[in-house]
Amino acid sequence: MIFGRRALVPLVLAVALSVPAAAQDAKVVPESRAEMQLSFAPLVKQTANAVVNVYAERVVERRSVFADPFFEEFFGQRMPNRTEKQSSLGSGVIVGRNGVVVTNNHVIEGADDIKVALADGREFPCKIMLKDDRLDLAVLKIQSDGPFDIIPIGDSDAVEVGDLVLAMGNPFGVGQTVTSGIVSALARNQITSGDFGFFIQTDAAINPGNSGGGLIDMNGQLIGINTAIFSRGGGSNGVGFAIPANLVKVFVASAEGGGGSFIRPFIGATFEPVTSEVAEALGLDRARGALVTAVAANGPAAAAGIKPGQVVSAVNGIAVEHPDALGYRLTTVGIGHEARVTISDNGETRDVVLKLEQAPETSPRDERLIEGRNPFAGAVVANLSPRLAEELRMPTSLQGVVVTEINRGSPAARIGLEPKDIVRSVNGTAIDSSETLETVMAEDASVWRVEIERDGQIIRQFFR
Repeated sequence: MIFGRRALVPLVLAVALSVPAAAQDAKVVPESRAEMQLSFAPLVKQTANAVVNVYAERVVERRSVFADPFFEEFFGQRMPNRTEKQSSLGSGVIVGRNGVVVTNNHVIEGADDIKVALADGREFPCKIMLKDDRLDLAVLKIQSDGPFDIIPIGDSDAVEVGDLVLAMGNPFGVGQTVTSGIVSALARNQITSGDFGFFIQTDAAINPGNSGGGLIDMNGQLIGINTAIFSRGGGSNGVGFAIPANLVKVFVASAEGGGGSFIRPFIGATFEPVTSEVAEALGLDRARGALVTAVAANGPAAAAGIKPGQVVSAVNGIAVEHPDALGYRLTTVGIGHEARVTISDNGETRDVVLKLEQAPETSPRDERLIEGRNPFAGAVVANLSPRLAEELRMPTSLQGVVVTEINRGSPAARIGLEPKDIVRSVNGTAIDSSETLETVMAEDASVWRVEIERDGQIIRQFFR
């Protein structure tokens, strides 16, 4: 035992000597009672009143077994379907003194009645100003003049891995709760099923009910909206994700501007991640950026001189990790502005100016409801354009006539027609407009030969 202790001494000394002097000087022992009593309490008091509970109620119709015509035939009446209320609970953050609240879209999705409860116990009804399921953001307006306490929206680009943060919300409906942690990572993507992929990761405990609550920095500023967790059992495992505040800021501005929907910039190009194989083939020193795979003619990307095979590595001097990060950066710049985009091409790097515009409606959508005795009866169709494709979440390069809606129980629904189907031809006639399709479907044909494009695949069917 004595020999063992003596043998360990040189090793311990070696480890101690290997620690840089600067690192040793940075670590100090608390020297006063005040330093021993450091607390987040002042920060919580400063921000707590601006974090609210969001209550959303929706009326759901439950089909009664006695609503079948069978019972009407034998008992003389059909029992109506019954309705019941379903409620969900989440969190939100007041960002405007007039009662503007930011939360997640999934907290209020489908709600017929929305209320918020403040930390002091007051409750107010709300109306929806703007929501977007792709970003999973919603902006509410408290139906009261206020003024209300707010949490100012900070600069999420100034956030660094290792920064201390607080997560505030109402987990499991137990009441307002504060947890602390650090920023674990930045620019996380492929986290949710939506098409947004740029999250701040934190180990501050986030649980069901925290959705829509605030991720707050040590200056009392909002740096993110808590949105998702990685969990196998439904509770926090220390891997939570928040939508960055810079995107929240743009979204709130759109809501206050009266826009009915949130418009993303139209780039006129498609991108893929840069894999290690692609990076090696292009002579890049790391697998990072957004590889340009296609460029639409006459679009903003083409006007800027961007070509397939190039790699976008930065926007306004900020590195782009992947295509989702590129979309985030351009969205936060905003429509009507210009972005300085850094392009890597054949080992050379240069900057180009990209004008951010709204997707154009190159042809009138001319929506039409197909009627009559034909397989497409009950389908609403329209002419595709980059703007409509963006609304339907389809590639903006697609052209043709697209199905936008299917009436329930209609012939179109029975044959399996789906929204986003592109009608290519009917009975040998190329369908180049919704008017053409309506004209062809008005014919009294005994057999219908239909060619449809769905998710890039051509489907051919015969109907009688």
